[in-house]
Amino acid sequence: MNPNDITRLSELGVATVYEASGREGLIDIPLIQIIPNSRVAGPARTVLCGQDDNLMVHAIVEQIQPGEVLVLSMPEPAPVALIGELLATQVKVRGAAGILVDASVRDVNELVELGLPVWTRFIRVRGATKTKIGELNGMVTVGGTQIASGDIVLLDADGGVCIRRERVGAVLKASEERLAKESALRKKLLAGQISYDLHGLREYVERNKT
Repeated sequence: MNPNDITRLSELGVATVYEASGREGLIDIPLIQIIPNSRVAGPARTVLCGQDDNLMVHAIVEQIQPGEVLVLSMPEPAPVALIGELLATQVKVRGAAGILVDASVRDVNELVELGLPVWTRFIRVRGATKTKIGELNGMVTVGGTQIASGDIVLLDADGGVCIRRERVGAVLKASEERLAKESALRKKLLAGQISYDLHGLREYVERNKT
């Protein structure tokens, strides 16, 4: 996979990529962005932890490759901290691009100082156990979307989207085309035209009035 394609997807952003993908792969949960204005895209490195347990987070660290997005999940999302400063430090040292946590994080001030982009469902200090065997590099489901290791996860201030690895080229092309169309539309809006007319919405409303 071309690293430049992944970088470009990050630049295009979640909203554009999600719409251009045919509205596929939305990570449909409220996400807290720990590092303001951060954005990342990279291949997923997936972890299914045991319920309320982060043993597998410790186990995955040695497998993380530079540029990957670590995706942490449990069978049922819960406000239990799967990661804090010390684990995040290890993840950063391995070169990860960011972390997506479908659970909780803690040590938020320290995470901000660390600077590794993190998105999380919850912020809670409740600690996890370290006794349950989960699964590394398997399929996980986050926000209704299945994510496999190697799929591309894109995260920014708008939330997250997952692109199946085999669709990256097609989605990137569609995203660039969407960006060009939006740029042309923006010029018309700045000139005073309105979307109600440009998109044919007025005509639709008039035609369907009862």
